[in-house]
Amino acid sequence: MTTKAAYEYQYRWQPGSPRRRAARTLATALCAACLLLGALMILPGLFGYQRYVITSGSMTGTYDRGSVVFADVVPVSDLRAGDVITYTPPAGSGPDGLVTHRIVSISRDLFGRPLFQTKGDANETADPWTFTLDESTQARAVFHVPYVGYVLSALAIREVRMVVIGIPALLIAVAVLAGFRRDVRRARVAEEARS
Repeated sequence: MTTKAAYEYQYRWQPGSPRRRAARTLATALCAACLLLGALMILPGLFGYQRYVITSGSMTGTYDRGSVVFADVVPVSDLRAGDVITYTPPAGSGPDGLVTHRIVSISRDLFGRPLFQTKGDANETADPWTFTLDESTQARAVFHVPYVGYVLSALAIREVRMVVIGIPALLIAVAVLAGFRRDVRRARVAEEARS
């Protein structure tokens, strides 16, 4: 390596060089984003919150599609009209899977159990079914984070998970190899300088 090439190499990767600053900034931003997303998903669970991804537009304006709703589990007796709950509608009512809607009325069935009717905030009319809750507790929405649900939905796809795991592993491998290559070049430059 010539003296000029050695100088250019050392300048490009000096601690204050623009390349090194850009690489460090990008790495810091990626780590911060990963830590924030991880904390957002793990910490609420440690405090007993359940999470649900909003996949329809029936609660638009309150919980937009792609939001993650965090719910606290409360006794069914604590539920009031105006609470937002995530539940499974009665069989044959139409929707499959969980629904997150607002309670609009609570009455009693023939056995004295609470009978609920819900409505999506973006829907014009209440849901056409009423239902009872079989469990003694129910998930009630407490707070939400917009758009994070898209990330969680994407992570449900096997190929996406492999990319999310593979890219950081590849970046670590590249960083290790780059560090090894840099150490070899520095040793070569030092040896040439002594000669």
